[in-house]
Amino acid sequence: MLVSAVTVMRTWRLLWTLLLLKQGVSYSQRMTQEMVMMQYLEGRISQLEDRLSKCDLSVQNYEQKLYDFSKDLRGKLGGLQAFQNEVRGQMEGVLSRVGRVERELEYLEAEKLNQPCVDIEDTLLEQQVQEEQRKQKDQLDLGRDCDTVLSGVKSLKIVKREGEAQGSWMKDPTNGSAKIYFFSGVKNSTLLEFSSMKAFAGANATQTARRVQLPFPWQGTGHAVYRGFLYYHRAGSANEVLKVSLRHRTVSDRALLPGAGRLPAYSLSPHTYLDLSVDELGLWAVHADPDLGGNLVLTKLDEGALGAEHTWDTPCPSRDAETAFLVCGTLHVVYNSPHGGRSSVQCLYDIHDSLHAGDTPLFFPKSYAAHASMRYHPKDRQLYSWDEGYQTIYKLETKKKGQMAPV
Repeated sequence: MLVSAVTVMRTWRLLWTLLLLKQGVSYSQRMTQEMVMMQYLEGRISQLEDRLSKCDLSVQNYEQKLYDFSKDLRGKLGGLQAFQNEVRGQMEGVLSRVGRVERELEYLEAEKLNQPCVDIEDTLLEQQVQEEQRKQKDQLDLGRDCDTVLSGVKSLKIVKREGEAQGSWMKDPTNGSAKIYFFSGVKNSTLLEFSSMKAFAGANATQTARRVQLPFPWQGTGHAVYRGFLYYHRAGSANEVLKVSLRHRTVSDRALLPGAGRLPAYSLSPHTYLDLSVDELGLWAVHADPDLGGNLVLTKLDEGALGAEHTWDTPCPSRDAETAFLVCGTLHVVYNSPHGGRSSVQCLYDIHDSLHAGDTPLFFPKSYAAHASMRYHPKDRQLYSWDEGYQTIYKLETKKKGQMAPV
């Protein structure tokens, strides 16, 4: 732009000089006129340059606004595309549900047409349900004499302190078995087997104990030993229960416990999602169900094939619970404060509907008050407890069910 202005000035100067020479004007007059003309031209050129600068600035501002607008438009178009994809996905899901409902309605209509038209009175239906429940309870009690009721905690014995802060230890309730099984921590694949309580309580017991390497690691503290087999929650799975032969160290059977694994069984023992227990009636499983507001679910297991014989939804909450144990088909849930305190049984659930919790909770003797597990031994009438790394034994007081107040 500046080069063009200088060229114009030189051209005008040359033309003006030639014109003055042609007209015969004096040198001084020519110079004066030339200066006037140059000043005029310079002023005009300066005005043109200002206008061009303003024009360039306006063009730059317009380009910036255009760029910002296009950027904002591209962002909105991207969001619109994502929303369109989301709506398309939801519509496909709705169409799929509608199709499934239509198929179910067609199936129900076909079934209704195939069924005879018979009216059943509500009282008859209720009698049938009660009869079925009675048969199930009779099957559970078949061949088993179990009328023991926990009435109190007689004494506390601290055996020793060994292992981590959380764990479990127990005896096999099989007749004639005196072995102690020791599980330290909430995840491991090795357990210790002691020949007797005396061997376990010895000073160098862990050095002489038999180390049992499991085919898969356990999770939590809810293990059970019964008739030479170990039952435990397989680590890394949501609800898989393994049955392992302690003699051969092989998996004898496995099963998935429906509904389990979504919530810790006890809020104060957050690593335990499945709690397996043994009492006079056999093998049990306890877990919490978020669909029931976090209440506990009790399942009777067939120790042979690990099948669920029956399941009960209990009113016992998992909140502020430490652990639980069973005595003669009655679930005893142990509660405590999250900050520590005195543990107590505050919720009972009897599968025979013959017991209730009563007005006064059952307190345990004051100890370290952070139970990670409790394992009931039907023959000894004792609880093998893990209390902040201490292995303790609670001696229980029991009565006959006929001596307790019914519901």
